Amino acid sequence: MRCAACMARRRAFDRARAACLYDDASRGPILQLKHADRTDLAPLFARWISRSARALLEDADAIAPVPLHPTRLLGRRYNQAAEIARPLSRLARVAYLPDALVRVRATDTQGGKSGSGRRRNVAAAFAVPASRAKQVAGKRILLIDDVMTTGATVEGCARALLKAGASCVDVAVVARVKEAANTTI
Repeated sequence: MRCAACMARRRAFDRARAACLYDDASRGPILQLKHADRTDLAPLFARWISRSARALLEDADAIAPVPLHPTRLLGRRYNQAAEIARPLSRLARVAYLPDALVRVRATDTQGGKSGSGRRRNVAAAFAVPASRAKQVAGKRILLIDDVMTTGATVEGCARALLKAGASCVDVAVVARVKEAANTTI
């Protein structure tokens, strides 16, 4: 089933799956992983995604996490998407490409922005380094992130992967925001 946002406009990615809704029950653990050094939650989220995105994993040639800009990575000390993607890769026995995609431009946090504001914020923020293009070319890539709100971030990542020659980009996230308006992540 396609959500209203995906039916309203064509996306660069082919399919997307979420393990759960971003709500009162999921918000706490997701924010603990993202901001409170609870990396021990990542394998649990990987198992959730392995069930919700089983068909996407079966079709994937490789798994890649949504990247953080180096300055944000330095402040946070880890990339929560990579922390989820790594055990997911092992669990599904699918190649893991931790550096296939880079964030070439520091962006503001997406929280509090409208859909169009989020798209502008991440426009041209992602790229596949020339040294990694061969890993991506002709491959079906499964892109991993923690939360999908409007889809602007994964859309930007998918565009960069397709530009580098990926044959297809699917997306799997821990949680999907049902109503993007007024949601802070």
